[in-house]
Amino acid sequence: MMKVTLPGWFTRMTARERMLSLGVGAVVFVLFNLLLWSWLLGAIKETRTELATLASKRKEQTVFMKERDLWTKRQQWLQQHQPIVKSPAEASTLLDQIKQIAETHKVLIENPQIGSGETTPTRQTVFASIETKSPWQPLVHFLYDVQQPEAFVVFESVNLAVDSNDQTMMKGKFRVARWFAPAPRK
Repeated sequence: MMKVTLPGWFTRMTARERMLSLGVGAVVFVLFNLLLWSWLLGAIKETRTELATLASKRKEQTVFMKERDLWTKRQQWLQQHQPIVKSPAEASTLLDQIKQIAETHKVLIENPQIGSGETTPTRQTVFASIETKSPWQPLVHFLYDVQQPEAFVVFESVNLAVDSNDQTMMKGKFRVARWFAPAPRK
């Protein structure tokens, strides 16, 4: 049998020094374990977060794969029905259309402005910025009639508030855009 002996430096220490060195050793051991465990638990937490993100993406992709026919039909419908920009004057045509719908619902149009919007791979836009003043009911009917799917008109920005001078009137600031087919690739 092998005899275990303490190192010489440990045997030369007094009892108090031994207790102090054992205490320091225990504190270092505990701190090292805390550091190691916190790192391990952090890595596990990060891995679980990544796993949840990947599972979410997987569900989303599964839905897209199941609805592929629907999206293909929508894309075909868009290619057949989405209008093509003929000229920059399309913005004034949009503004005239908005004014006409506003007139039928007795919605007052103030401060109209027109412009050309952004061009993205999926669409080209022209826009009209308007301010309105009307009671609530006509405004709702106006918003509904302007934004029909076949018209390709969207409200890119809407700001509604009750008129401070007349509590029965609504004031609105709108940026209305018509989405056209994307520019043909060269």
